[in-house]
Amino acid sequence: MNSFCDKDIMTDLLSSQKFVTDGYNTSVNECATPSLKCDMLNILSEEHQIQGEVFSEMQRRGWYPTEAAEQNKVNQVKQKYQSTGL
Repeated sequence: MNSFCDKDIMTDLLSSQKFVTDGYNTSVNECATPSLKCDMLNILSEEHQIQGEVFSEMQRRGWYPTEAAEQNKVNQVKQKYQSTGL
């Protein structure tokens, strides 16, 4: 019998939340009415909140380490997108 540890469960949950938000994002783009779009955006926001909470918990436990970006690289990206008007 396979058993999953907490890290495996959280990793699966994070992957699932990423998949769910992708689906809702596509749905928002295809809404035919403003009221439906508003409802779907609210759901999308809630799903992103859940994803953020799972990510934060994994990071807190050391299961999703991230590295700080070098400031010069951040500045390069900012300059690139500021110059393109995005």
